[in-house]
Amino acid sequence: MHIGNTLASNYYVSDSASLTNLSVVENEKDLGVWVTNKLDSSLHCQKAVAKANIVIGMIKRTFPSMSKDLFLFLYKTYVRPHLEYIVQLWSPYLLKDIDMLEKVQMRATKLIKGFNGLPYSTRLQKLELYSLYCRRERGDLIETYKILKGYYDIEWSKLFTLNTSNTRGHSLKLFKKQCRTKQRLNFFTQRVVNIWNLLPHHVVSSPTIALFKQQLDCYWKQQGHGYEQRPSA
Repeated sequence: MHIGNTLASNYYVSDSASLTNLSVVENEKDLGVWVTNKLDSSLHCQKAVAKANIVIGMIKRTFPSMSKDLFLFLYKTYVRPHLEYIVQLWSPYLLKDIDMLEKVQMRATKLIKGFNGLPYSTRLQKLELYSLYCRRERGDLIETYKILKGYYDIEWSKLFTLNTSNTRGHSLKLFKKQCRTKQRLNFFTQRVVNIWNLLPHHVVSSPTIALFKQQLDCYWKQQGHGYEQRPSA
């Protein structure tokens, strides 16, 4: 797979002094994630949506009418994992991909008796679900908290740089580096900086991950955040 603008003309692998041509591919599945030579997530989004829609179809045929509790169990167990498997790695940034994923949840929430005619945001509030876009933001913030607080065996300074010049707000503000490509700009350690820096001190300073999630959810509820289908303009 060729990544970047500079490409060599021939590619070989050495095997006991013999040289063999390697076939060139534009995409490859690695650890469950489809990686392309453009380093975007469109292909993986298509694959994930296809799997999730198949499961929704099976649920619809099996349960012609279902309650709220039954739906939440089936959706969270069998559908949503397809849309969020290690999503920090491939989180989409193209609006077409964001909308493609969100439409799966839109379709699924209409399966509940009496929900079909309700607006999507109302369905989410009644089900106490975030939009998939906001869940990805929440996941990014949780991973950032874990990294900065030492939950992982990794030096957080290899991923993030503290912004010591900005003293307003909490003390763990991150510095956002300049990027030349959209792919890099939307990489996890870059895209999370702005939303992390906007968090209030009492959320960032939570002593445990459980309390961080609780404080984050309360803060979002106060801000009316959690049901947006895509990034604001």
